[in-house]
Amino acid sequence: MKHTFATTLGRWFAAALFSTTLLLGAGGDARAEAEWAHSRKLALDTTPLGGDIAEAVNQLPLVVRLHSGNFTFSEAKADGSDLRFFAADNKTPLKYHIERFDATNELAVIWVQLPTLAPAAQTDAVWVHWGQPDATPADDVKGTFDASQIVMLNFADAASVKDSSPHAIHATASTAQAVAAGPIGAAAAFNGTSQVTLPAAPALKVTAAEGWTLTAWVKPIAQEAGTLWSMGPALSVNLEGGVLRVLSGAATAQASAPLKAGIWQHVAVVVGEGKARFFVDGQAVGDVPFAAQDAAGAAVIGEGFRGELDAVGFAGTARSAAYVKALAVSQMADSLMMAFSDEDGEEGGEASYFTILMEAVTLDGWIVIGFLGVLAIMSGWVMVTKTRALNKAAKANAVFLDLFQKKSVHLLDPEHADARALKSNRDVADSTIYQLYAVGLNEIIQRFEAQTARQQPRALSATSLESIRASLDATIVRTNQRFNQGIVVLTIAIAGGPFLGLLGTVVGVMITFAAIAAAGDVNVNAIAPGIAAALVATVAGLAVAIPALFAYNWFTIKIKNIAADTQVFADEFLTKSAELHSA
Repeated sequence: MKHTFATTLGRWFAAALFSTTLLLGAGGDARAEAEWAHSRKLALDTTPLGGDIAEAVNQLPLVVRLHSGNFTFSEAKADGSDLRFFAADNKTPLKYHIERFDATNELAVIWVQLPTLAPAAQTDAVWVHWGQPDATPADDVKGTFDASQIVMLNFADAASVKDSSPHAIHATASTAQAVAAGPIGAAAAFNGTSQVTLPAAPALKVTAAEGWTLTAWVKPIAQEAGTLWSMGPALSVNLEGGVLRVLSGAATAQASAPLKAGIWQHVAVVVGEGKARFFVDGQAVGDVPFAAQDAAGAAVIGEGFRGELDAVGFAGTARSAAYVKALAVSQMADSLMMAFSDEDGEEGGEASYFTILMEAVTLDGWIVIGFLGVLAIMSGWVMVTKTRALNKAAKANAVFLDLFQKKSVHLLDPEHADARALKSNRDVADSTIYQLYAVGLNEIIQRFEAQTARQQPRALSATSLESIRASLDATIVRTNQRFNQGIVVLTIAIAGGPFLGLLGTVVGVMITFAAIAAAGDVNVNAIAPGIAAALVATVAGLAVAIPALFAYNWFTIKIKNIAADTQVFADEFLTKSAELHSA
């Protein structure tokens, strides 16, 4: 009984101590997580619409790319040491290490270990937290990969190649050349004579029973021969005419199709369970019976190979097809499996796209957009004022012409009550034809008054009619000038808006490519925000020009119609006046 109680008490104490340790650790993580100013969710989609992963994958190293389109670098520390990563519950910390963090060019590459990736689901995610000035680096390079990962080379420094796996088997010699822009980060270039040599470390050995897996990003110059990885005669992965080929002693097997020259492809060779399997970009390209041998000793990478390599990994186990596919798909720059959501954890929609564009617009773009904004305001003012003036004139003209057709004889007699009453009729005040009529009638009144003063009969001579016509023509010209006043703003908007927008776009694209060249990262996620933001200037220019174009054409037709009606009335006014007041 005493033994049972003591045993139970001991177990309870051990459990309590262990729980307390976990709580303290979790409390530290929760406290740290709560103090982070910013966070964002990286959603993982393994359904057929995303990564299309059919089986669960454990301890998967994810490549998280940060750029100006999904991360605000000014909110984080300059070296990224305040970055933290959590699982989908936003509480469980994840192991990670930063391969690259360039705050100046706003590009970063981080490896994060995901404990489990569920198949055909959208439940998994990685939460990114940042914005803690007092944070210290928490990178765990060795903890990012599982124990089966023997070697992981990322070529951050091609001259001194370091291994990121838990075994830290760093290269003893490397003649490869550095390449700034690989599919993940920096890469290494091989010219057929260069190679990377790893020492014969105790961990650098594999057995036929456990199998092994080689993964790498490969960009061959041409479909020719070359060695990707070799460990003596017992293990060699080659390219023969661009086709993946594995050799182990006398055994040999090869893929069913060659690699494409000149482009990056994720390749994997998995040996185990009596066969060799080949994968390109996560898709199977060969499954061949294969009798592998145990292998150990120094490893040579890139011997006789011409092209570029990145993220060369060697594991002492036969990885599953789902693991290989998840690894390949997640590392692609345009991965359908990984998508950042907004700060609230909901999928970003049009508002988030708009925010990305606005945040990526450069100063020169804002200057151009500012000019276009001023031009848009001026064009809008012209459109509103001209529309109101033309509509009023057209409506008043219709009213006056109706009155004139009914009472033209009365209205052409200066002494008639209808002619006098017309002066106070507000319905015709905005009529251009009435204004022309008033000028003509005033000319008649002046001549009649002069004739009365000279005691002459009131009549209009041919000379008088020509003089009145001149006054009417002058009035028509001034009316047209008044209506066309300000239309030049629309012509400037039509002609200048697209060119200003194009200027902003060209300058923005130049700046984007200059930044990419300086950073050495050419993946689409790094380029897309800058290019999209540069195109905002062109959109702004078109947004100014297109309404101005429609408005200009509409105003032109309306002004021509009013001018034509006015000219016709001038002829009618003179003809009827001559008939009524002829000598």
